Amino acid sequence: MPNYNTGIGLRGGFSNGVTIKHFIKHDTAIEGIVTTRWKGINLTGLYEIHNETATVEELSWYYGFGGHIGFWDGNRVNWADDNNAYTVIGIDGILGLEYHFARAPICISVDWKPTFNVIGNSDFWGDGGAISIRYTF
Repeated sequence: MPNYNTGIGLRGGFSNGVTIKHFIKHDTAIEGIVTTRWKGINLTGLYEIHNETATVEELSWYYGFGGHIGFWDGNRVNWADDNNAYTVIGIDGILGLEYHFARAPICISVDWKPTFNVIGNSDFWGDGGAISIRYTF
């Protein structure tokens, strides 16, 4: 299991932003993500369950679920041909791997975060993969 309480860092993928993860139990965390894309902003909250791997001590895999709200200008997105502003609200899943360095306050994770917008542009977005690096304490 990860041996830190809170991590703050950067997230990079199709959407780039910041991430903060806080463990509420030894194997359960909440994560907040703020990303930008298409000159808009997206706020995501996730509940995650971490599991040990059998081969590498500082490596864990995790899964979870949560929700998001996003705001975009319609003429800046690739899925809208108009000048309307868009607000989307939806549900998220997450599946990933995280490695915490034993001798440094750093963790790196790679994940896939699919999204389904329920309100706004109702659609499935499967391109939510990213790499995150966090300073841990």
